[in-house]
Amino acid sequence: MGTPQHRPGGQFGALRLLRGLAPAGRSPCVLAIGSFDGLHVGHQALIQRTIARAAALEVPAGLLSFEPLPREVLQPDSPPARLTNLRERWRRLQASGLDRFHVLAFNQRLRTLTGLQFMEALRALGARAIVVGHDFRFGHKGAASAQWCAAEARNFGFEVDIVDAVLVDGERVASGLVRSALAAGELVRAARLLGRPYAMRGRVRRGEQLGRQLGFPTANLPLQRRRAPLAGIFAVRVHGVPAPGGGGAAAPRGWPAVASLGTRPTVGGTVPLLEVHLFDFSGELYGLELEVEFVARLRAERRFDSVDAMVAQMHQDAAAARALLAPLV
Repeated sequence: MGTPQHRPGGQFGALRLLRGLAPAGRSPCVLAIGSFDGLHVGHQALIQRTIARAAALEVPAGLLSFEPLPREVLQPDSPPARLTNLRERWRRLQASGLDRFHVLAFNQRLRTLTGLQFMEALRALGARAIVVGHDFRFGHKGAASAQWCAAEARNFGFEVDIVDAVLVDGERVASGLVRSALAAGELVRAARLLGRPYAMRGRVRRGEQLGRQLGFPTANLPLQRRRAPLAGIFAVRVHGVPAPGGGGAAAPRGWPAVASLGTRPTVGGTVPLLEVHLFDFSGELYGLELEVEFVARLRAERRFDSVDAMVAQMHQDAAAARALLAPLV
């Protein structure tokens, strides 16, 4: 998330999760507003501006976002691939230096608010200033622009900071650009846009044990999103895995592994799932929250004529992933 200007957790304490528009008990604050899917370097610029503005005003710094994301509601038949689910955004923001994470349910009531009604809601939340991107829009059907908001804000008792576009390699950083890079398997490009390698996070659940029967036991992580931004077979590093010998400490650089993200068509699967085979690991992972860092895409998922053919390819994938990850150990 970049270098926080406050200590992790913010100068007013640990990051607080707040839901809804109810203003009860809310103190004055500075709010960054947006979807923040991916928390890429453009979003990080907004967050750092918010922290700096809050420090100048000596009030808490917060981020206001939505769940589900607005486009998931507005485009139900073709929602965008989700870069970060709520858990992933929450974990990233815990180290950002922010004090508050406001989550609004993007429902019929919220989507029909006019621009003026939304501004009134921000005043009720205690906003002393808000920070938005240059292309931010809000209000019913996106009628209110960032520039409109800046012109109207004085009537509501707060100020508006508009953050210019952030460029990486000459490209304007946006969540859609990150999605395009991931869909094309361009993980290095995606990492430059994000400011870190792309990763997914989830709690390991018990699966069908098919991988164990085939000699490739896997940790199964539900995606918690309607559409994933990438698919295929990957070399990965897994964070949150207990270090060898126990004691509770996690392996410091992440555990090398090979991962499949897809529906498993050869065995009749239909629901997308992230399955991770950790090399040379024999411990217990059920119930642990893991983060899977995608290092390189090996190939697309495909349907095999037989399970034996699939297993033969799995051995090749594992060997390729080991070779790619060996210099990183």
